[in-house]
Amino acid sequence: MSLLPQGSLALVNTQWFYGTPGERETVWGIAGLWAARAKTEKGIELTASASDGISVDGESVVGSVVVTGRDSESASSITFADGKTATVIHGEDDAYALRVWDANSDDLQKFGTIDAFDYNPDWVITGSFTPVEGGRSLGVSHLKDEGAARDKIIPGDIKFSFEGVEYNPAGFKEGRALMIVFSDATSDVSTYSVGRFLMVAPNPDGTITLDFNRAFLPPCAFSYNFNCPMPPAQNRFPFAVTAGEKNVLAKDGQLLH
Repeated sequence: MSLLPQGSLALVNTQWFYGTPGERETVWGIAGLWAARAKTEKGIELTASASDGISVDGESVVGSVVVTGRDSESASSITFADGKTATVIHGEDDAYALRVWDANSDDLQKFGTIDAFDYNPDWVITGSFTPVEGGRSLGVSHLKDEGAARDKIIPGDIKFSFEGVEYNPAGFKEGRALMIVFSDATSDVSTYSVGRFLMVAPNPDGTITLDFNRAFLPPCAFSYNFNCPMPPAQNRFPFAVTAGEKNVLAKDGQLLH
């Protein structure tokens, strides 16, 4: 998926709009003027002329239009004359951002492969899951938030044992599944420095399967323009998880980032 025109490697800019509603500003790498809207209104305002070559939902923009994200009934499709595209995202603080995608980005041109460990059945671990009524809130910091925490919902307690020691990682609610953001003794040694992700789902019998062979790299491993969650303290394992994806590599075999 990272090789798609709007895959992780194609993301070249993410610009948030925190300014005064209606105050127009430029966005690096693309034409047009863009502005935040009032807190009660969804999306971002775009102002452009025919010469800017911007289309929204297939219609050339002349004047001002509102572009929206998935929090609206329909998300706007934005395209530019040079082939770039853009989407609108809605943040947890109710602000909006414009994400700019380039199907010819430097990262896409340099990408070689995703390095990974060989499959190892020993890294398929069975643990337990105990639901928490109403869920529990956990403050989680993100890579670019300078230590500020965002609340994530923890639907239940996960427990598993490794080499005689019990661990209790936090799994954030992600759709109908849970996402464990973790680091381990391989992080910044043989695997991506920030950590890795693992999707899990409780079984009907109260168990939960943690197949670390399915551990995958976060979006920020592919583009600096993503803001990934950092592993909370209980998800920083002291042992080496020698399973799953390791790093994104360039064509020359070096780390892409």
